[in-house]
Amino acid sequence: MTTSSSERGVSLGMPELPAPAYPDDVRARLETDAREIIARYPDSRSALLPLLHLVQAEEGHVTRTGMQFCADVLELTTAEVTAVATFYTMYRRKPSGDYQVGVCTNTLCAVMGGDEIFSELQEHLGVGNGETTDDGKVTLEHIECNAACDFAPVVMVNWEFFDNQTPATAKRLVDDLREGRPVEPTRGAPLCTFKETARILAGFPDERPGAVEASGGAGPASLVGLRLARGEAAPARVVHPREGASQGRDGAPQDRGAHEPSPSEHLSSHDAPQDTSASDPAHPAGPAAEEGE
Repeated sequence: MTTSSSERGVSLGMPELPAPAYPDDVRARLETDAREIIARYPDSRSALLPLLHLVQAEEGHVTRTGMQFCADVLELTTAEVTAVATFYTMYRRKPSGDYQVGVCTNTLCAVMGGDEIFSELQEHLGVGNGETTDDGKVTLEHIECNAACDFAPVVMVNWEFFDNQTPATAKRLVDDLREGRPVEPTRGAPLCTFKETARILAGFPDERPGAVEASGGAGPASLVGLRLARGEAAPARVVHPREGASQGRDGAPQDRGAHEPSPSEHLSSHDAPQDTSASDPAHPAGPAAEEGE
């Protein structure tokens, strides 16, 4: 028995039918919200990103109907809208769960356990990357970076942080989400559904009592460098290695103490050498000038 090209998922290049329209009441509501968003920008085209979040808040993902709506209100082509919607990973192209669970698998999180967390969550939930559980609650995906390396390994749920995770805590987290039990992010605003998150990202206020006050700021580990720069903590010191250290009466090695680094020493492998011309005698540049000189 043969199967048709459509059954085999093969496209013959036939044009798609026009996207179905929103019901009149839905379109009227979205148009009201869209006008408010567009009014924030001197060029209406700049409103495309928040408008895509707006239509995502309506259906949980960006549909052809949503892209057609954005094109209509901004007087763009659907090709222009589609190019943007398919570029950014925050816009979902297919139905997804109430909770987007993203596991960071970039370098630091990976070596700290992110790969193991992602693997165990796939097995625990019975889904692959970008797939949603049968109950429609959780969509699992790996994320290249959650921009929270100080707290690796990190899991995000609807873009809220859950820091210092382990396979056990991550599995308990998704179980609580699926069962409707209260879940509190490590830092940031209280958790809400993906549709509610999308509306906030569209630029509308989070009207839940106390949500804005709870959003807070960076975690303590992220502020260490700032505090050092302000002189609020002791400066870093270079300490002699313990190899060859003298021993105390109890036989334990004694630390020979700290010393100030010499001009030839660097506190980090990322520190730039002081004499830049030494690395390229043919093009001597000399040391970089201090700021303000």
